[in-house]
Amino acid sequence: MQMTVFHDGSYWVAVLEEAWNGRLKAARHLFGKEPSDAEMMDFVLHHMNALFARVTRHTDASDAALPRRSPKRLAREAAAELKRQGASTRAQEALKLELEHRKQERRIISRAQREALKERKRELARMKAKARHRGR
Repeated sequence: MQMTVFHDGSYWVAVLEEAWNGRLKAARHLFGKEPSDAEMMDFVLHHMNALFARVTRHTDASDAALPRRSPKRLAREAAAELKRQGASTRAQEALKLELEHRKQERRIISRAQREALKERKRELARMKAKARHRGR
């Protein structure tokens, strides 16, 4: 599991990545202002698991076997990783899949609510027409 916290220009964002059995799940959390160490610890202990529980989509995270690298190269890559801001491209892909999934669910729910409202208005109009016909 990896958590990356960065400033995206206006907000502090945490991107969480979890690789499990060749699958990568990612979630994003907006902190707003710069989080303190206590806020980060509270988030990790109390809110991070709930955030991952809501994630339903994942992407493939299997890597080909990495060749053995020299310690100096590994140190340079680690330094570059520390300088890098933002989330990995796989995490972005997983976030995108989750966003599309939630958008489709929202569309289905909205459509059902619209249809129910139309049906209710139709029923009220029928009842009014019957009442007028009966002279009430």
